[in-house]
Amino acid sequence: MERILVFILVILYFISTDIACNGHTHINNNVQYEQKALIDFKNGLTDPNNRLSSWTGNNYCYWHGIGCENGTGFVVSIDLRNPYPYPLENEYGNQSYMNLSGVISHSLIKLKYLKYLDLSFNSFKAITIPQFFGSMKNLIYLNLSHCGFIGEIPSNLPNWLSELKHLEGLHLFHNQLQGSIPSSIGNFCNLRYLDLSDNQLQGSIPNLIGNLSNLHHLNLRNNRLSGTMTEQQFWKLSNLEYLYIDSNSFRLDVSSNWTPPFQLKYLVMGSCHIGPAFPAWLPSQKYLMYLDLSNASISSEFLPNLHFLSLSGNLITGTIPNSIGHLSSLEVIDFSSNNLTGSIPSTINNCSHLMVLDLGNNSLSGRIPKSLGQLQLLKSLHLNRNKISGEIPSSLQNLTSLDVLDLIYNNLSGQIPAWIGTTFANLVILNLRSNMFSGRLLPSLLSNLSSLHVLDLAQNNMSGEIPVTLVELKAMTQERDMGIYSLYGNGRSYQYEERLIVITKGLILEYTRALSLVVSIDLSDNNLSGEFPKGMTNLFGLVFLNLSMNHITSQIPESISKLRQLSSLDLSSNNLFGSIPSSMSSLSFLGYLNLSNNDFSGKIPFIGHMSTFTDSAFTRNPNLCGAPLVIKCQDEDLDKRQSAFVEDKIDGGYIDQWFYLSIGLGFAMGILGPYFVLAMKRSWCDAYFDFVDKIVKWLVFRRRVTYARNHAQRQ
Repeated sequence: MERILVFILVILYFISTDIACNGHTHINNNVQYEQKALIDFKNGLTDPNNRLSSWTGNNYCYWHGIGCENGTGFVVSIDLRNPYPYPLENEYGNQSYMNLSGVISHSLIKLKYLKYLDLSFNSFKAITIPQFFGSMKNLIYLNLSHCGFIGEIPSNLPNWLSELKHLEGLHLFHNQLQGSIPSSIGNFCNLRYLDLSDNQLQGSIPNLIGNLSNLHHLNLRNNRLSGTMTEQQFWKLSNLEYLYIDSNSFRLDVSSNWTPPFQLKYLVMGSCHIGPAFPAWLPSQKYLMYLDLSNASISSEFLPNLHFLSLSGNLITGTIPNSIGHLSSLEVIDFSSNNLTGSIPSTINNCSHLMVLDLGNNSLSGRIPKSLGQLQLLKSLHLNRNKISGEIPSSLQNLTSLDVLDLIYNNLSGQIPAWIGTTFANLVILNLRSNMFSGRLLPSLLSNLSSLHVLDLAQNNMSGEIPVTLVELKAMTQERDMGIYSLYGNGRSYQYEERLIVITKGLILEYTRALSLVVSIDLSDNNLSGEFPKGMTNLFGLVFLNLSMNHITSQIPESISKLRQLSSLDLSSNNLFGSIPSSMSSLSFLGYLNLSNNDFSGKIPFIGHMSTFTDSAFTRNPNLCGAPLVIKCQDEDLDKRQSAFVEDKIDGGYIDQWFYLSIGLGFAMGILGPYFVLAMKRSWCDAYFDFVDKIVKWLVFRRRVTYARNHAQRQ
């Protein structure tokens, strides 16, 4: 039995040794095999910037761009994506590219465990995509984007399918690929990312692409594709979130009751024929963040009863179509906060019921169309934060119902029309900040704006004096006025909420429901001159006042204390002089004050509410002194000593008088009080003096006894 056991152990020893040696030899052979494949691949490349300088030695797992499998050392990834695809200013000051070029060696096929290959943003120009890529059966990710490949997508794509069954990402964008998309691409059952954009592909989208149930991202934009897209191309695309098919010539043909299997986040179908009806399936896309349906042949004739249209706060691109004028029942158009370009279509005047037009915060250009003057029911016009140029057209004076005119941050020029003051009797907000308006601020501009709450002409090139007609802004003379319209919608379930941007206290504030509380004048950053208008101090309701960065002279009037609602006052960077009125200490609501960079002089009235401000409110006034500035006034110490002396004299006199008076009264009461009592009652007098005699006798006796004891002790 023992002999049999020994025999078995010997056999197992030789078997295990053979396996171990052959396995080790097998791994070593594979390592050498893969290393040679990488060296052959490198030798076929042109590397002008030595990106592959680390490709030396035997440990290729540490070479730049190479990833290996733990334990075996097999190459599983090659990432040679160009890290700087555009011209780079290097340390030597020369323009440089980090592109690899040359020939892609067939030796890559020897890397049998390769899963990830990224050669994007290099320069393999004038060559076709290698056919052997289809034989790399373990490949999961292939990115050959922006490499300059030409020709067609490999003709042996059907052969790829049997080999590249694990492929999840195929990126071939921005090459010069031609031909059609092979229908067999629909058999890549694991494909999640397909990007064939920016090529020269032609033909239609194969129906089998609808079988890619795992597809998450489909980008076919900017090709020469055409044909009709039906529900079949989207049949199983339940995981699709990003769809880019713009800049082609597709026609979408789906039934009116079609419900897509997907929930998109990005949908870009610009220049595709989608209309004439608005896509009925689009409201089903609940998670949509970006939508581009520009030039999509959608006709507004299918929305004849639409009253309220808001697409604000999206990432919509393209131009506003001329067909917007067909929506003649519209009362509110809100396209604000998008990426719209081009000019405002003149056909918008056909929307004769329009009350609100908000195109703010886009990139619109051109001039304000004269046809806007035909919208006689218009109450709110927002064209702010665009690139609109030219003058304010005179036709706008027909908008007699206008409450809000917001044209800030544009390139408008010329003189602010005087007819604004005579025409817009109901105007509540006039906001023309940050344009290129010039000329004098005409008195007639402010002569009839009795409802105005907000006047913002800052950051222009206005000149001349501030008109005294400011006092005629009657709405600003009321300390509380809640009469600003903030909602539009004619009582229906939809409403447009008015909003206003106010720049104050160094902050950008947006007001909506609290808009009624805003009463503001901002004429800052112009070339205004003359004296501080005393009539402005009669605008008791003012909350924000900014006249900074002008050339205003004179003193601040003492009557400024009448502006009891003032929350922010900025008069910095002018030529104001004289002393700062002490009456300003009574402005208890004042939270922001800036009087810096003027010619004020004397001592700062650092009392009351004025003591809440720091030195930054008073800096760069060379003749100004006293707290909170570190500069002391020349007579400040003398004033302190005199004040202390007077206070001591006054306070000490009172103390001495009361002290001596109290002593005198106490002495009198101590002497005269008992005298009157004893004089009135004889028996009390006898008893009192008997008691005093006894006390005296007892004290004399105690003293004699004490003396006798002390004398005896000395003897």
